[in-house]
Amino acid sequence: MSREQRIVETFVELADTMVDGFDVVDFLHRLAGRCVELLDCGEARILLADTAGVLRVMASSSERPDALELLQSQNEDGPCFECFASGRAVFSGNLDEDQRRWPVFAPAAARRGVRSVHALPMRARGATIGGLNLFRAKAGRVDQPDATLAQGMADIAAIALLQERAVREGRDVVSQLQGALTSRVVIEQATGMLA
Repeated sequence: MSREQRIVETFVELADTMVDGFDVVDFLHRLAGRCVELLDCGEARILLADTAGVLRVMASSSERPDALELLQSQNEDGPCFECFASGRAVFSGNLDEDQRRWPVFAPAAARRGVRSVHALPMRARGATIGGLNLFRAKAGRVDQPDATLAQGMADIAAIALLQERAVREGRDVVSQLQGALTSRVVIEQATGMLA
């Protein structure tokens, strides 16, 4: 299968949240895996903000046990934290040169062989809900076509997540309305019996 076909397949997969049994964590792990498959990066990780606005690790293309430690350090500083706060992409083509910028993250990443990082905002409807991080073992930026593709993947994933939430909340509202209607019918029947 050509790269273009895999890209099209990925976007269709990312947009399809209307299936029964949609699993957010599985969806995000697939996104991370597709990033490694399609983009010039060795690892991809996804962080989403919780209800308090704190970034949480949701998925990683790597099963390395130290991945969580590396990501937790980003809550103090690092490209994903900066990306989430600004709503803009943040790049470091050489983490050795960014030790002052991110005094916790840069050394931790370097110890794990990460030389460059690209953090892309996951945003939809004017809100940044998280970040997609691309980690590379070599210095240098991801080329512009890959950066554009990565941002597109991050955006469609954010839209899909918000759409899934809207569908889920819509189902909850319908269920609540049905319960209210059922209660109303029972009350009307009881009122009719009393009259």
